[in-house]
Amino acid sequence: MRKNLIRTTTLAAMAVAAVLSLSACEGGPGSAGTSSSRSAAQSADKGQEAEGGGGGKAVGSGADTSARSESGSPTGSSAAGNGTSASGSGGNGNGHTGRYGQVCGANDLTWNASSETRAGGYILISVKAKPGITCSLPAALPMVAFGSDGTQAGPAEQAVGEEVELSGATTAYAGVNPKTTNTNGGKELNEIITSVGEDDRTDPVSLHTGSITVDKPIVTNWHTTAQNAVPGDGVDSH
Repeated sequence: MRKNLIRTTTLAAMAVAAVLSLSACEGGPGSAGTSSSRSAAQSADKGQEAEGGGGGKAVGSGADTSARSESGSPTGSSAAGNGTSASGSGGNGNGHTGRYGQVCGANDLTWNASSETRAGGYILISVKAKPGITCSLPAALPMVAFGSDGTQAGPAEQAVGEEVELSGATTAYAGVNPKTTNTNGGKELNEIITSVGEDDRTDPVSLHTGSITVDKPIVTNWHTTAQNAVPGDGVDSH
């Protein structure tokens, strides 16, 4: 009987061992494989989500960039408009810089006046075009006025002069005799007011002359040499 008990116990132990062994076989590699498969599947799903989400954002960002680029076009047009406006005003508002072949205005020129002793004394006016300007003095008398009473120089020459083109160092001259009478009368001044001619619409220029006596003044035409701009005494005409 004791042998039977030992045999029974041994068989039970073997059965339990077999069951445990079988359970271990079923739960080992199989479980690991199943777990690995699930992890791989989850990773794949996450990868697809990542690709899908990232791709959508990338496209959206590209659209935003494109939209911004398109919206940038009006800015470009505005810049072009400003450029046009700049080039339109590049002609320097006063219209004098770069003038070519037009009638000179007083403010297109550099003016100078000097006292001369020849022919009884007179005022020599000289003018040059300002840098970058080419213009013409008309074939007419320069306008020369004295004081605030409107006294203006008359012609010292019987004929009208020729048009004079000014550019660079070219200089034009006009001579003014402020007093052509033999009397002791006249008004004392120390400057003259002058412009290119009667039709000059720019502001006239005031030139300091020193003390002069003014009575029936005369002025020559514009000349290209100072020698030709001597006005004479003018006494014969009065």
